[in-house]
Formats: sequence, C-alpha cells, structure tokens
Amino acid sequence: MARPVLEMRSISKTFPGVKALSEVNLTVAAGEVHAVCGENGAGKSTLMKVLSGVHPHGGYQGEIYFEGDPCRFRDIRASEQRGIVIIHQELTLVPYLSIAENIFLGNEHATRGVISWHRTLTHAAALIRQVGLDESPHTRIADLGVGKQQLVEIAKALAKKVKLLILDEPTAALNDEDSRKLLDLILELKAQGISCILISHKLNEIARVADAVTILRDGRTIETIAIGVEGISEERIIRGMVGRDLEHRYPERAPEIGEVAFEIEDWSVRHPIDHRRKVVDGASLHVRRGEIVGIAGLMGAGRTELAMSVFGRSYGRWTGGRVRLHGREIRTRTVPEAIGHGIAYVTEDRKQLGLNLNDDISRNISLSSLGKVARRGWVNRHEEARIAESFRRTMNIKAPSVFAETGKLSGGNQQKVVLSKWIFAEPEVLILDEPTRGIDIGAKAEIYTVIAELAAQGKTVLVISSELPELLGLCDRIYTMAEGRITGEVTRADATQESLMRLMTMSAAYPDKQV
Repeated sequence: MARPVLEMRSISKTFPGVKALSEVNLTVAAGEVHAVCGENGAGKSTLMKVLSGVHPHGGYQGEIYFEGDPCRFRDIRASEQRGIVIIHQELTLVPYLSIAENIFLGNEHATRGVISWHRTLTHAAALIRQVGLDESPHTRIADLGVGKQQLVEIAKALAKKVKLLILDEPTAALNDEDSRKLLDLILELKAQGISCILISHKLNEIARVADAVTILRDGRTIETIAIGVEGISEERIIRGMVGRDLEHRYPERAPEIGEVAFEIEDWSVRHPIDHRRKVVDGASLHVRRGEIVGIAGLMGAGRTELAMSVFGRSYGRWTGGRVRLHGREIRTRTVPEAIGHGIAYVTEDRKQLGLNLNDDISRNISLSSLGKVARRGWVNRHEEARIAESFRRTMNIKAPSVFAETGKLSGGNQQKVVLSKWIFAEPEVLILDEPTRGIDIGAKAEIYTVIAELAAQGKTVLVISSELPELLGLCDRIYTMAEGRITGEVTRADATQESLMRLMTMSAAYPDKQV
C-alpha cells in the first residue's frame, strides 16, 4: 500500500445530547480515491468537517496527521493552506459573479490590494481547461448548469493547490452524463497524484472510481475495504451501512388499483422569464386510485416544471390545460387552492422549498395544515407536538425530540419530515419529486415502504425520479418526458432501463426518432 497522506485516529465529536463520532479511524493513501459510506446521520459529514477545520481543533477528541505531520486546524483557511479542500453538496458559488471571480474569491491575484485581472483571467482559463470546461472565464455562474458549476468548484480547489480533495455527494443533483464527466475528472486528478475522499450513496459510482471504502454506522468505523483486493459487493456495503441485509429494497406489493382519480390534460407552461420558450408542451397523463405512477426524463425534460405548475402554478406562465379529480375539473391556480383539492407536492429541493430549517420538527409537520391544530387563530402547541411525536415514531425520524431544529437533521430525516408534513394534510394526490435524492440506502428503503403504504390506502401517487431502477422497482406505470412533452407510457411489466432511455431521448419535434 502507498504511504498514507491522511490519518485520522480515534476521532470523537459530541454535540449537545448527541455523540456524532466515536473513535473513528480513517486512513487515505497518497494518490487514492477513498470512498466514505454510511446512512444519513452516520457521521460522514461531521468527520469531514473535523478534517477541514469547520469543527476546529479543541472541539473534538483524537488526532489528525497529514503528510506525516500532526495537524490542529483552527478553521477552513488553515486546512486549505495545507492543501485540504472540501466541496460541499450545496455549492458555494456566487451566481452573479463570473467563473474567474468565483475561482479566486478570497484567494485573489492581488498586489497591495489591487487585483491583477490579466493574471486572474489567464490562470482561470488554464484551470477551466484542466477540468474540461470550454466556457469563457467571463461567463456568469448563473448561466451554467449544475454539472458545470461542480467543475468550477473543482477548478476553485485546484487554484488552492489541492492535495486532498473532499467531495460530498458531488453527483446528487447531476444527470447521468454530467455524473460520468465528473467521475472521469476524479480519475484524471488521481492520475495527477491528487488524493480524493468521495462521500456518495451511489454504490455503482463508488465501484467505478474508488480504491478503498470506509463504512461508518452510528458514528463508528465499521470496516475499511480495499477494492480489488478484497471481495466487495453492493450487498456487503449495504450490510455494513445499515447493519442488516436489505433483501427487498422495494416493498413487495399486490396493488389494488381502482378508477382514474387524477388527470392532467393538454397542460402547457412557458418559461417564467423567456415567455417564448415552452417548458411543458401539451402534457397529458392520468393516475388511478392505489396506483404509483412514475415520470422519467433527463435533466431539463420538464418533469419538475410540470409538477410545480400543476401545484398552484408555482412555476412558469401557464398557457393552457385542465386538471381533473375523480372526473371533475378543478382549479389549481394557487397553492392553497391545490391543497384544498387534496393535492400535495413534495419538492425536490427540501432545504429551500420544503422546510423551514430554522424551525423545529413539530412546526414543520403542521405547516401545511395549521387549521387542524389551531382554533380561533391560535395554534395548540401541545396538540401540534403530540401529532409530530406520532410521526416521529411511525416515520422513524432520528431526532432527540420533536423540538429539535430541522436544519440539524440528516438529509434522510429531513425528507421524512417533509413527507410527514404532507401525509398529515391527508391528500388524495401525492406528487413526489425526487423523493430519495441525497439520502442513504437504508432511509430510501423506509421511504419506499411509506410510498407503498400510501398507495395501499388508496392514495394516488405520482413519482418523479432521475434513478431509473427506482422507478422500475416502485411504479406500476411510467411516463417518459423529453423537451416538455410526454413521449411514452410503459407498464411495469414491459419497462426496462433501455426502453425508458429510448423514450427519454426521443425528440419532441420528431417523435419517431431518437436524438
């Protein structure tokens, strides 16, 4: 084995009432891609915050050695000066600054306080090429897709002479093509001698790029596996992560599908700024009682735009179409109007649109149905807490109490709070947009069970997902979208990843051809 570039020995970290890390050990070899796996709440992000100085020395127990030297980082800048750079799942770029300005933000090419724009732009252009972008250094971040923004973050790390790059769920928001490009870049950086720690829930990506995997569970190191030396499989990693085998990741169902309950007909929406551009073009679909129906599509296909525009016209400029519930046309012009008709929407962006992260669990759960816990304009906090506690138990939300701040929960537990909020509203139609994005395999299995139970209760469930295996394992029927149009409808028995991908890449202008 190559000499270690990093050793973290017996790292322990305690927050009030919670031991986040307990005697964790992590060793990363020079020039190695080392994956860190675990359920949400296992301690992965906390461990990386200790390493990168977010949690400074003195706030944890244990020792860190980098390139053989003991390290006691006071803050992020101290760790970056040693060549340790972390890229968080939520990107930290400034959208209205240029690529070049973002790359050197806080690390400017300046003499006596005066920035050298020639050096800045020249160096930025070289870094942009190194990460595989062909944009101008003058391009605004707001004009880039999420995949290219990730590459800018890596260029920013390279500008700091990175030796150890930490990537926290780097492909969570990326489509397959952007994910492949990012993984290829990680392998290129490895070839240049840059070590990498990769936090990911996507086991196929880990198998592709990682040299070793360390598994954490409940804040402890379970094992480190050298890929290529030891026998490794998804089942072994999952067993280490959750402490049990997940023989059936998707619950077995014998669906009792009833009559058509929810219909969208000829729905069209234009872009909120560029009104000439159609983002949803004449989309029609239907869902029956007790049925789980999926929507598959590549990034930009119009899936989220369709869902948000139906849910109170929350996106874009509606130009036509009808929504029917049990055969009767209904109006969904505002969010309260949509909720009043029994439609709920679990957004793909739980942090920005789904939750109030500064408030506690109980208030988040009651948020969409305050009328159930209020009388004469006053919220009954005791009743609110009682209901939240019942959801905390039934949904297995891991938190010390329902008064815990929602923003401090793991991603999987935050998603369970969002689901609880809408289940409490007792909707007839539940639209789930990327319901398991960025959460671990164990939490995914729990959410799949909740979805199956809702369908068994006769609810109408519409699932949008970028993960085709998820749709194939969960849904009774799947619609495909491309360029804002519905391009196909496939039953579960007939659906394969290949058949769905053909329909997802079908040109809306030429529906009998693929692009």
